[in-house]
Amino acid sequence: MNQDKSFFTVFIVLSALLLLFLVLPLLNMILNPGNIQNAIFDSEVINSLLISLKAAGTATVIALYIGVPISYLLSRYHFFGKNVVEAIIDIPMAIPHAVIGIMILAFYYGTSIGRGFESIGFKIVDNFWGIVTVMLYVGLPYMVNSARDGFLMVDEELENVSRTLGASRAKTFFKISLPLIKNNIVSGSILTFARGISEVGAILVIAYFPKTAPVLILDRFNQYGLTASKPISVIMIILSILLFSVFRLVRYKQK
Repeated sequence: MNQDKSFFTVFIVLSALLLLFLVLPLLNMILNPGNIQNAIFDSEVINSLLISLKAAGTATVIALYIGVPISYLLSRYHFFGKNVVEAIIDIPMAIPHAVIGIMILAFYYGTSIGRGFESIGFKIVDNFWGIVTVMLYVGLPYMVNSARDGFLMVDEELENVSRTLGASRAKTFFKISLPLIKNNIVSGSILTFARGISEVGAILVIAYFPKTAPVLILDRFNQYGLTASKPISVIMIILSILLFSVFRLVRYKQK
């Protein structure tokens, strides 16, 4: 009995230390935001926040459309090289941020495919679509893995019954399988959006302009120090908390 008590005590203490480690810097920023009023009325700050939100939202929608199909295939079929495909999908989570930017830039300018995109007017350097490209690259693993885990939890017998009743594979997917993983889709969207909106290193390589909020924060810090960068950081923190609170509320209501 004493051993059990000691076990839980140790775990509670460690959990409390973890929470303090996460919360104390956050509380310090919110309680000591600096001159946040100036930041709120700074047009450059507002524009950078809007660009971040728009780009992350766009990347999330694209990730949803191109990530869910491969998630379904990975959950339903076994094929040669499947482990390699899953490893490739996870690669963006393991590569340093700046390296991702250099990879994308090298592909864009160093291959015929990349030059083909440029020839038809799709530009990424110092361009909004460059930011979206980076956010999509770093966010896709979260969407794919979340949706795949959802499909794995769906009983295949439900799909088989639907097919025996005359429904096509496509109709079964959209009417049976996809609605059952809506919580996973929401979770994947939240994680993809969060990963995108927080990206800095790869975006600095690809598109310093137009500035996203994290790039502007780093820029202000390098030029003027902590005093200038802290108010924008606080706005970013508050905005992120509000957005994710809404996302999780939506997810909770869907249960």
